[in-house]
Amino acid sequence: MSLEFLKRLLNAPGPSSQEVVPARVWREEAATFADEVQTDIRGNSFAILNGGKPRVILTGHIDEIGVIVSYVDDEGFVSFAGVGGWDAQVLVGQRIRLLGKQGDVIGVIGKKPIHLMKKEEGPSTIDDLWIDIGVTSRAAALELIRIGTVGVIDANMYELPNGRIVSRSVDNRIGAYTVLEALRILSQERPMATVAAVATVQEEITMAGAHTAAFSFEPDVAIVVDVTHATDYPTANKKQAGEAKLGGGPAIASGSVNSPVVHQMLLDIADRDGIPYTLKVNSARSGTDGDVIHYARGGVAVGVVSIPNRYMHSPNEVIQMSDVEHAARLIASFVQSLTADTDLIPR
Repeated sequence: MSLEFLKRLLNAPGPSSQEVVPARVWREEAATFADEVQTDIRGNSFAILNGGKPRVILTGHIDEIGVIVSYVDDEGFVSFAGVGGWDAQVLVGQRIRLLGKQGDVIGVIGKKPIHLMKKEEGPSTIDDLWIDIGVTSRAAALELIRIGTVGVIDANMYELPNGRIVSRSVDNRIGAYTVLEALRILSQERPMATVAAVATVQEEITMAGAHTAAFSFEPDVAIVVDVTHATDYPTANKKQAGEAKLGGGPAIASGSVNSPVVHQMLLDIADRDGIPYTLKVNSARSGTDGDVIHYARGGVAVGVVSIPNRYMHSPNEVIQMSDVEHAARLIASFVQSLTADTDLIPR
């Protein structure tokens, strides 16, 4: 797998509803081996291998959490709202890259210093924070940005020991990367099925991309790749969050939107091929694009495969690349096992 491609993908700024830059990077890579590369009116990107039945969709959402400018005061300080779910504590003091009118604008998230806070003020919320872009007036700020300008944490990918990487946007650029790598394997092995890897948009806010992609492609079966909380850090509650560790392989989910047929097929293939994995339980919603794909049209047989991720929804998410490699191989082998006669109906 190409770390250079992954670095370009992770470093590209693309918060929910503004995914154009990373989507373009993804499509450029897909065009080097897919039969067809398309995009749709929502901004989803499709890389397709043409074949027969069944029709298979592999999805990973390409958006990331970010910020959106909501107000600029007379001194040029910028108020903002979160795009997706933030823990406000991790935002304090971070550099922000705003996608400005004429190019990127760098700012820093400020707050009242803890030395000057009263005991009763408590933890900060986003309403207590602002972005300082270095200007001295509202007019000067509005020359660079506008109300509605979006931005991301200014943190790029770095390689760590043991095949691990750290970056913002791992949730879930790594899912979009994984499904494209699975398709790359399949492009050499040519399955019987028609397969589309899709980099979906807006998962963090509406799941609109997965909804429309599943409707238009009309899949029989779907594999959704997202991240899951790694629980191999100090204070982790495995009883609550399950067991998933970096280097332990992908997490294969059961329950909720997951087809029991697809779930068992994934387990059988992983056991047969010696692919390490852990088990994840979805007692209600999966919290992934699978939540809207499984009921598209007359229904889709869905499997959710997740990459263990430390420090999710923070500026510095950490994963291990061997888990990504194993997930891509598992998905490719699953697709290879499908034929026109594969019975996906639970019986």
